[in-house]
Amino acid sequence: MKASEVVTEQSIPVLKVEGETVPEVWEKAVIRCWEQGVSIRTEYDKEDDPPSKDCSMVMVMKSPLAEPRIHRAFPGGLGDLEIYRQEVIDGIHDHWINPDEGKWSYTYHERLFHYPYGEERIDQIDYIVNKLTEAPHTRRAQAITWNVKSDHVVDDPPCLQRLWCRLMEAEDGFTLNMSGHWRSRDAYKAAFMNLFALTDLMRIIGERLEERLARPVSLGRYAEFVDSFHIYGSYFKEFEGFLGTVKNRKFADRVWETKFAEPFFQEAREKLKAETK
Repeated sequence: MKASEVVTEQSIPVLKVEGETVPEVWEKAVIRCWEQGVSIRTEYDKEDDPPSKDCSMVMVMKSPLAEPRIHRAFPGGLGDLEIYRQEVIDGIHDHWINPDEGKWSYTYHERLFHYPYGEERIDQIDYIVNKLTEAPHTRRAQAITWNVKSDHVVDDPPCLQRLWCRLMEAEDGFTLNMSGHWRSRDAYKAAFMNLFALTDLMRIIGERLEERLARPVSLGRYAEFVDSFHIYGSYFKEFEGFLGTVKNRKFADRVWETKFAEPFFQEAREKLKAETK
């Protein structure tokens, strides 16, 4: 069969959702994937697992830091959410990186803040801030995660591929827009925590830019482009429980504001401090 004769039913659909907040967009995205994604097997399936639901997904959050910030039904605890945020923002698990001993081969914090380049370590977030300070209209303010020397041979290479930032000049300052580009994404089990952490990183970049530019920097949209946005067949039954929650509760009863989660976040911070000691 020639490439031009491939039937469209075998094409991976490209879906788009948008909304104001992180939990709103995440919920819409996983449901769209479930309803309109195609069935494809993965390298992680066991013999009796159903094929995953898969699509390419575009997600747009118009107000990425607006409340409510947390979906009650994301898989994981609130303490886990804070620990993951610190993993990405502060690098609390960078010391777990040791592929020679069969441990982690990377963290997103390491790749974004200490990208390994020969004997050098490159702070790409610092580069983004410097580049946007020098030329706020630049299209070159990006950070990558993929390491061509090592990532093609590891079992679990980075899913996030790059972040891209650009400033728009506003009447009284600037507006920061950020995009995340993903090779692969566990839509149900991982995407919400990813979104929560990366939108917080967007906040931090905005604050650093505001300080450097000496002008207000507000946050614009956060968008993500995902090549494979998937729900694994191994937890279809669990996901059906999530769908039941969405069906039986109003949206206001499916989300939390950050202030509700703060005591749980603080407990996680104290736990991390104790572990460090």
